[in-house]
Amino acid sequence: MKRIDWSSLDAAGKTAALARPAQRTAGDVTEVVRTILDDVRQRGGAAVTDWCLKLDKAPPRRIAITPETVAEARNALPPGDVRALRMAADNVRVFHQATRPEDTPFIETTPGVRSKLAWRPIASAGLYIPGGTAPLFSSLLMLAIPAGVAGVGQRVAVTPPNKEGGIHPAMILAAAEAELDAIWLMGGAQAIAALTFGVELEDGVIPACDKLFGPGNAYVAEAKKQASALPGGPAVDMPAGPSELMVIVDRDAAPEIAAADLLSQAEHDADAQVLLVSTSRATIDYILSEVEVQVATLPREAIARASLNEARAILVRDLDAAAEVANLYGPEHLAIQIDDPEPLVDSIKAAGAVFVGRFAAETLGDYAAGPSHVLPTDGGARTLGGVTTASFMTTMSVQLVTEAGARQLAPIAARLARMEGLEAHARAADLRAEG
Repeated sequence: MKRIDWSSLDAAGKTAALARPAQRTAGDVTEVVRTILDDVRQRGGAAVTDWCLKLDKAPPRRIAITPETVAEARNALPPGDVRALRMAADNVRVFHQATRPEDTPFIETTPGVRSKLAWRPIASAGLYIPGGTAPLFSSLLMLAIPAGVAGVGQRVAVTPPNKEGGIHPAMILAAAEAELDAIWLMGGAQAIAALTFGVELEDGVIPACDKLFGPGNAYVAEAKKQASALPGGPAVDMPAGPSELMVIVDRDAAPEIAAADLLSQAEHDADAQVLLVSTSRATIDYILSEVEVQVATLPREAIARASLNEARAILVRDLDAAAEVANLYGPEHLAIQIDDPEPLVDSIKAAGAVFVGRFAAETLGDYAAGPSHVLPTDGGARTLGGVTTASFMTTMSVQLVTEAGARQLAPIAARLARMEGLEAHARAADLRAEG
């Protein structure tokens, strides 16, 4: 874990200190993704199958969510696991139902001229659920449930197969809790390509989706980026690549808790990045010692250690400087473990999710608190928020105008149109003013 004294850095040094891992944007990632997208655009389902066989080591497969498959999955898990998954699903649903946007009331800006914002669900959403080294069924809950609450008509979920070419039973139960009718086993850029162009496969048809959602590795993030740049390509939720966590601590922090939180993200992926920020050099020393003790006991030690190679321990003069670091970096997750955290929260302007106080473990948010854990990475939090029900909806303005309202407003609109040299616009307004 690299140590940095923030007060000793100039502007360029601060930018370098907060750089994301280089492999996220490596040139070969860009070229490989472009090759896959071009191939799928030209050859359709055959290309998807070829890339799945090459990269996933298994052909694409549709898993129908039927009473039989759900019962089999439930029997494969301990009852406690099933209950925990259901409780998490319930919390996610409750939160997103409570925060679902509603149409605004009509607002009268001119007598006889009333407008409102109306919310509508998008028609189709492609949901990418990371798999690979771990079956992230929690991400399925965090995407498919908000999409369902929003009223999305067609939800298409894809996830990489496991090493045996199959699927973890918890993924099937999560799909059932989200009321999906199927989940497709395919991963990587080829899955994003399938959702982008729509393909016909041996097990059925994947439609082209209007918007793509979900986190993933560097290839998935790049595929979403390239897909959204295509003419007529899908919208995407946000840059949601490898995981990030920043932990801000003071001298009163519990080293074992801070270390555990840092490792909880480091074990995700070798490309994940964790940062420790503290006003106390001694506290940094204690926490880094504890990190070394805990990482040696992890089943995913090798992955965590690879991630720690890109980690940072940043010493700051005060909490104002800590807020500066957080706002410049724009972390996906921000944990604030200081004596009086709420004033610092008010200074945070860029973070995907903020976990306030010792007991607000990022892991609780990952699984069961309610808000979606699909959050912007790579500094996206400076301009974007995480997935909400609103992410699966659009707004349109609805305008109602009476004859009296048109007579009052049309001359103003006509004058402004002529100022811009748009005579046809002006005449359309004039006709309303004439009644």
